[in-house]
Amino acid sequence: MNSPNIASLKKMTIALIGYGKMGKAIEEIALQRGHTVVLKIDINTMDQFTKDNLQSCDVAIEFTSPHSAVENIITCLRAGLPVVSGSTGWLGRWEEVKGECDKNNGGLLYASNYSVGVNIFFEVNKRLAQLMNQHKDYEVSMTEIHHTEKRDAPSGTAITLAEQILENIGRKKQWVNQPGISPEDLPIISERIDPAPGTHIVKYTSPIDDIEIIHTAHSRKGFATGAVLGAEFLQDKKGIYSMKDVLGF
Repeated sequence: MNSPNIASLKKMTIALIGYGKMGKAIEEIALQRGHTVVLKIDINTMDQFTKDNLQSCDVAIEFTSPHSAVENIITCLRAGLPVVSGSTGWLGRWEEVKGECDKNNGGLLYASNYSVGVNIFFEVNKRLAQLMNQHKDYEVSMTEIHHTEKRDAPSGTAITLAEQILENIGRKKQWVNQPGISPEDLPIISERIDPAPGTHIVKYTSPIDDIEIIHTAHSRKGFATGAVLGAEFLQDKKGIYSMKDVLGF
């Protein structure tokens, strides 16, 4: 997908829910694209996280933690503010968030990873799994590597990749965050090494050869750019969307 011409974009006022390293990277990209960040919420500014302040914005971009994401998203939806969420580790409460979005006629864009490159990688992963389904000599495994501040393991991106594999390879029944014990296991090995922004490896191994696909992020810029593109897409929309909608896959 080509980014829209910056000059033709409708300028947005943005609320950043989460103003850590990712929030600051998103702010940089948003300002470059002509938008305005009018609200920055972190642990020190929670008193500003009010309905009135949210309603002064066009869209919220939420990157926080698994423990606070759901409440943050719901607060935005109840204020009538469309929200782009990139927090991972909270999807056990997806139905609750979906219900709030429906009840408030809201707009929600969720992705486990906003990088354009990763979303292309997702499509490659699905196609490769489809091709490998009939080739039972190949064992599949995954590795994900992130910085030591990454709070959830495996990463949301790794879980998305694993679920795609499970949907397309019938002999695999569940992913496990350890070396596989059963032939039905899809093992995901999580490594935490600084300063890695994120590497995901899917590997098929047979007695004859190996096939690997790898995505390596070099910085947070790709994730931040995708989140801002997502916010531009979500503006004035109702319903629930993913990066597949943003990218036109």
